[in-house]
Amino acid sequence: MKQITQQEITDYVEANIQTFHQKRLDNLQKLKLMTVVKRKNPYLFKAKNINTAQDYVKTILDAHLSSQEETIFGGFLEELAIFICTQVFGGQKSSAEGIDLEFIKDGIRYIVSIKSGPNWGNSNQVARLKDNFTKAKRILRTNTSSMNIVAVNGCCYGKTQKPDRGEYYKYCGQQFWTFISEDKNLYTDIIEPLGHQAKIRNEHFMQEYAKVVNKFTLEFLTTFCNTDGNILWEEIVKYNSAETTP
Repeated sequence: MKQITQQEITDYVEANIQTFHQKRLDNLQKLKLMTVVKRKNPYLFKAKNINTAQDYVKTILDAHLSSQEETIFGGFLEELAIFICTQVFGGQKSSAEGIDLEFIKDGIRYIVSIKSGPNWGNSNQVARLKDNFTKAKRILRTNTSSMNIVAVNGCCYGKTQKPDRGEYYKYCGQQFWTFISEDKNLYTDIIEPLGHQAKIRNEHFMQEYAKVVNKFTLEFLTTFCNTDGNILWEEIVKYNSAETTP
């Protein structure tokens, strides 16, 4: 085991955070209004009493982007965690299905599935996680039958009051970052580098966002509003849910 320095973390983040920003921008620029309309629940927005085209567009766009950004940034944090564990314990990205990281600490081989936060899945997804852990253990034991193998669900933020889940452990937030680094302060140390060029990147993103809102609003007015400017809710629902919708 070796300690990782704050400078090493900062250098990694500054070199790689641009990927998150670029993917975020690419997703925005490639987006189509009708794709978002088809994916978002029209009944919810009617219940929220949205009455203007721009409000509708901004609401569904923001909801879509938020979900996309969570996924993209989750991928970045996963890679950051693997980088840190590699530097400290010689960890490596796993090739096993559903497993992200493998490393040895104190004579124990850990297999880790990394998620963004603690509330990441339903019962079926948790069952699949357990199955992936079981399969990975079985494969590893064919080569290292005497080694103790421990499965861990690591979550980059949040808390859990019950780390021991029987077949695996669940470590969240500080507990997870400490687990992969042996540094109790790492979970707060990584926050500052994440802001590298964030202001500049976000200003550019918001310029593109404004263009998309204006373009989508014009298209929405043409497609889903009548000549009086009223939103045609039935048409939205039909496009979103009718069997014959292409």
